[in-house]
Amino acid sequence: MDIAEAVASRRSIRRFLDRPVDAQVLARVLERARRAPSGGNVQPWNAAVLSGAALARLKEVVAQAIPQGLGAWSAEYAIYPPGLAGDYLARRFAVGEAMYAALGIGREDKEARRGQFADNFAAFGAPVLMLVHTPRYMGPPQWADIGMWLQTIMLLLRGEGLDSCAQEAWAVYQKQIREVVPIPEDHIFFCGMAIGWRDPDAPINNFPVPRAALGESVSFYTG
Repeated sequence: MDIAEAVASRRSIRRFLDRPVDAQVLARVLERARRAPSGGNVQPWNAAVLSGAALARLKEVVAQAIPQGLGAWSAEYAIYPPGLAGDYLARRFAVGEAMYAALGIGREDKEARRGQFADNFAAFGAPVLMLVHTPRYMGPPQWADIGMWLQTIMLLLRGEGLDSCAQEAWAVYQKQIREVVPIPEDHIFFCGMAIGWRDPDAPINNFPVPRAALGESVSFYTG
């Protein structure tokens, strides 16, 4: 598919088919993604790619931590800023409500909502999970570079017919991740990315996710 189609068809997939990802295809995507831009060509991204028994082991370790609730959480950064407000907060709230509505889960059904959140840590059934980390001294510009690298990967995956879901939720279990994956202590864990084949019939993959009108975020000055 062309670039415009890849951009238009990419979305966060939260239900994957039980279908393996060809290792050669994944390697090709990651090889091509090395061309992603970064300030000063620093290339601050680092990742571990899990599948098979390694992914099953991580899921097992995290599943044991989930019943401990917030006491097991240890994110190394604020996933959302404490002062998130206005349109930014409204968009976050709206997409969550749209997702639960697609699943038929009401606001009062806290148990079902907790179950859906826990599905993050099964990588939504994806056969591949990429875990992203970077040296702790990297600053906001380098984190932006990592975002461009991740977007490059996501679009290249679409070009192969594959899908993904970038998951900052994994950050809350970085201690458990480190039990399974040898992430250097002088690196901060950033996010996971589930990779696989979307389930085209799953309601959670089909609810509308509106974007703000261009004029809300971009201004043009010509004179």
